[in-house]
Amino acid sequence: MTGPAREVLTVGHSTHPLEEFLALLDGAGAAAVVDVRRLPGSRRFPWFDEEPLRASLAEHGIAYHRIPELAGRRGAQRDVPPELNAFWQNRSFRNYADHALGEEFAAGIEALLGVATRARPAVMCAEAVWWRCHRRIIADHLIARGVPVRHLMPDGRLAEAAMTRGAVPAGGRVTYPGPEAAEPAEPAPPRAQARCISSPRT
Repeated sequence: MTGPAREVLTVGHSTHPLEEFLALLDGAGAAAVVDVRRLPGSRRFPWFDEEPLRASLAEHGIAYHRIPELAGRRGAQRDVPPELNAFWQNRSFRNYADHALGEEFAAGIEALLGVATRARPAVMCAEAVWWRCHRRIIADHLIARGVPVRHLMPDGRLAEAAMTRGAVPAGGRVTYPGPEAAEPAEPAPPRAQARCISSPRT
C-alpha cells in the first residue's frame, strides 16, 4: 500500500436491475467495485456476471476489480483452534472468520487497500444486507486497521460500520472468541434473499 486508504463501502447487488444498481453506486460516490463473490455470476440476473458487469461499470466510469482471496463460502480450516472464533454459531461465518486469519485473506486485504488508496471502492457480493454476508467480517478487519467502512443499503442509505460485538482485534488480526451476540435489530428488506456466504449460485 502506497498511501492511506480512503473510506471503503460494502454493497450487495441482490436482485437490483442494472440501472438501479449503478444509481446506488453513483449516489454513494463509489469509484470502483471490488467483487468478492465466490462465483462471480448470476443465472437469474446475468447482468451481474463478471464480464457484462465489468463492461457496464466501465461505461459508467467505475472500475472493476475481482479479489478472489476475499471470496466467501470457505471450507473448514483445520489448522485454526475452534475456540478462536467460537462466537460464530453459524458454521459458514466461522469458516470465513477462520479463513480471515490466513495469508490468502491477508493478501486480499492488501489488494483491497491498494484499490482504496486510488479510489473509493464498494466491496460487492450478492447478499443484499451486510449482516448476512461475509462483508461484515471483511469490514471488521478493515476497521481494525483504522479504515472507515460504511454499508450501502438497498434503499441507498449509508450505514456506518461498527466492529461486530464479540470481535477482538489484536496484532493485525481479528478473532471472535466467546458466545454469539444477537443479530442487528434492523429487519432485512424484501430484496434480501441470498445468503452469499453459503448459498449456491443465484
